Amino acid sequence: MSAHAGTERRPEPSAALTGDELARWYWTLAELTVLARELGVRRGGGKAALTERLRAALDGVAPPVEPPRKHSTGSRLAAPVDGSTVIPEGQRCSQVLREYFRREIGPAFHFDASMRAFVADGAGRTLADAVAHWHATRQAAAEPQEIGSQFELNRFLRDWNAEHPGGGRTGALAAWRAHRDRPRDPASSASYRPAVEP
Repeated sequence: MSAHAGTERRPEPSAALTGDELARWYWTLAELTVLARELGVRRGGGKAALTERLRAALDGVAPPVEPPRKHSTGSRLAAPVDGSTVIPEGQRCSQVLREYFRREIGPAFHFDASMRAFVADGAGRTLADAVAHWHATRQAAAEPQEIGSQFELNRFLRDWNAEHPGGGRTGALAAWRAHRDRPRDPASSASYRPAVEP
């Protein structure tokens, strides 16, 4: 980052940017979507994938190879379900499942990462297997979890609050606004680290 980076102003998202310049700044998904529409770039697949497609389009290179999208088979569980109900291929975390798990597990049930993965990859297993999985994963679920890179604000707030105990919501959000308006090193995996005092 240059010595005058603190005085740099974030450019408007436009076709005039280079891929590296796009990667130097924080953009909302809404801003990236508008730019993708302008450039004729496919908009689905999440913020990280969209950013990489936009970088390629801005630099005039082939877009990155993406894994094939999973197509739903269309079969979804419908009520009533019980422990012997088999999870079909392509099942999502639906209201039918939420209601079943709340009946079996209690009001503390929620679809955490472990349960979402179990449902997504659980074709052929039963809902009783899913309940057993919930109970078997509670100790691991209580441990601090890695926050995915697509949740930049959440990661920033977690790190900022750890560095500023008692800093409060107002201070954290002010630090986030200042942080997102600064350029970052696109090659760095630690681009979003709290570095701004409230």
